[in-house]
Amino acid sequence: MPDPRFIGLIHSLRSSAEAALGDLASPMVTRLARDGVLARTTATRSLDLLDLLFDKTRGNLDATERDALVRAREAVRAALAATVGPDADAPSADDVATDPSRPVN
Repeated sequence: MPDPRFIGLIHSLRSSAEAALGDLASPMVTRLARDGVLARTTATRSLDLLDLLFDKTRGNLDATERDALVRAREAVRAALAATVGPDADAPSADDVATDPSRPVN
């Protein structure tokens, strides 16, 4: 049975990376934009942590946990590959705040 804490950790790292790259669908993007941490570096750190988890948990995960971890790594890699520079296409805090589809916290 998958450990919900592990699945939550994976989702948290993936959400952090996606928000840092400016994914407006991410619930964390408003806070990161406000704090000025929308950047490729932040997403790369999240990917590094996902890679570390993958290496350190090899052979100790059930199928659900492993699939969630593999999917998260692939999604973050794809998002990073779609960026060009350190802050490529990352919205500013003003962009996020004026997006009518996003609630402002």
